[in-house]
Amino acid sequence: MKPKAIVLLSGGLDSTTTLAQALADGCDVTALSFRYGQRHTRELTSAQNVCDFYNVDHVVIDLDLSSFRSALTRPEIDVPEDREGDLSEKIPITYVPARNIVFMSIAAGLCESIDADRIYIGANYVDYSGYPDCRPEFFEAFEKMIAVGTKAGVEGHPIKVMTPILRCSKADIVRLGKKLGAPLQMTWSCYEGGEKACGHCDSCRLRLRGFEEAGYKDEIEYQ
Repeated sequence: MKPKAIVLLSGGLDSTTTLAQALADGCDVTALSFRYGQRHTRELTSAQNVCDFYNVDHVVIDLDLSSFRSALTRPEIDVPEDREGDLSEKIPITYVPARNIVFMSIAAGLCESIDADRIYIGANYVDYSGYPDCRPEFFEAFEKMIAVGTKAGVEGHPIKVMTPILRCSKADIVRLGKKLGAPLQMTWSCYEGGEKACGHCDSCRLRLRGFEEAGYKDEIEYQ
């Protein structure tokens, strides 16, 4: 019988490649997305399109994180553009406080509800925007926490946290996505909404650099 997995799916490049990897690993996948008060829901459209492409179940949970201080949840805070230097030098205002803790806790609960034994998350530590909840030590600690804080864990069937692209560069992620046949043209990474990606926020710049270094053309449209 196939192992069951919850895949956190934002609709972006990283999470879509991670979903493709979970399927390649032979998992029966349920994708999990959140409508959490983010600046736009364009990424959720992409997430649904990816799920339709793969014909996998898609659970979308509504949360209100609008009281959390972040440029992704507060429209009055501008998304930084064209930042100079290393984009991982400091934690930017696009960091949503404790977001991965919240999302992964819900994913653990959904795992127990459908008898899944693993959570896949497309966090990336090499080319990232400085978020503390994308580091290896965070995921190691979280896995230990749910091992003692869930029914599955105390009964001897702890939920595993799978981070297949954690130590990949953006170029590596693009190459992996292409190798797995992931629909990267359906993904959305831009912090801004709209018909076309802005091309200037941290997420767009990291994505564009990844495609360029991997030797592929990014098929989504930019302003």
